[in-house]
Amino acid sequence: MIIDRPGELRLGPVEAVGPGPGEALVRVAWSGICGSDREVFTGGRPEGFVRYPVIPGHEWSGTVLAVGPGVTTDYVGHHVVGEGFRGCQSCDACRRGENNLCGAGYEETGFTLPGAWSGHLVLPARLLHVLPPEADLRSAAVLEPAACVGEACLRLGGVAGERVAVVGGGSLGLLGTQLLAATGPAELVVVEPRTGRGEIAESCGATTVLTPLEAVRRCGRFDAVLETAGSPGTAHLATRLARRGGRVVLTGVPPESDSLSTARLVSAQLTVHTVFGAPSRAWSHVVRLFTAGVLDPARIITHEFALPDAAEALKTLEEPGPHIGKILLNPHR
Repeated sequence: MIIDRPGELRLGPVEAVGPGPGEALVRVAWSGICGSDREVFTGGRPEGFVRYPVIPGHEWSGTVLAVGPGVTTDYVGHHVVGEGFRGCQSCDACRRGENNLCGAGYEETGFTLPGAWSGHLVLPARLLHVLPPEADLRSAAVLEPAACVGEACLRLGGVAGERVAVVGGGSLGLLGTQLLAATGPAELVVVEPRTGRGEIAESCGATTVLTPLEAVRRCGRFDAVLETAGSPGTAHLATRLARRGGRVVLTGVPPESDSLSTARLVSAQLTVHTVFGAPSRAWSHVVRLFTAGVLDPARIITHEFALPDAAEALKTLEEPGPHIGKILLNPHR
């Protein structure tokens, strides 16, 4: 599938490209859809973070078919997932391990480079993470958003016995809930305005699900708060939920008009982190948890479409309601 420009999605032939030096050719098993893919389609992606025409697809899983010169053939035949950011590996950010903030400029699979809404994908082999032979590739296709929220959870630094809140019960929030549940919190509250999300949130480890109005009554209660919604006011709510001296991580990208009270941040002496995407360490973290069975991304998958039905899948993503979770595309159906 190719998006030539905002609003124009078509199924077209893609020239077969073999792996070059340092690269691997992957047969895509499943590819996911998220809000940023919808932004690419509608034209809502910020300038500089998309390059048309583009094959979308930054969430995926697959099997290595071939490798180029300089890559060990041991990769061939293995189930894999892969990082999206194409860091230069030599700038200060990359050397610090922040390859998601590469100083050489933004390049990412599915946004500025061909993605996985296709039968095959070529990418640098250094970005691959090998999965066990028995790994469920359907579930593994959701490891990219898990890695993004995994970085947030690493920064949050969960400690057993703490009171923790997750603001947002969408895909990122539910994946984050699973990761935070693994740290052994005494209380793990998910804040979500949509009714009907309680059962899935509890299956991911939540002890309680509250509406934002209900959550306001618990302001100042939580040791650590993860914000994943990116809606107007959700960052403000997250900082209000945190106790004095507490920790907050923001992952959502709200409208430019959204704001926070710096007086609250200072007077409560909050530690606030923000996260943009997933560096390599977050990928390694969630792949280990997935392999160990601690993380089960399949819990949040609700819809599957054949690749030619990507337009219908995008429309489904726009539907309100608690029944819409992670949507996957199958390029070989």
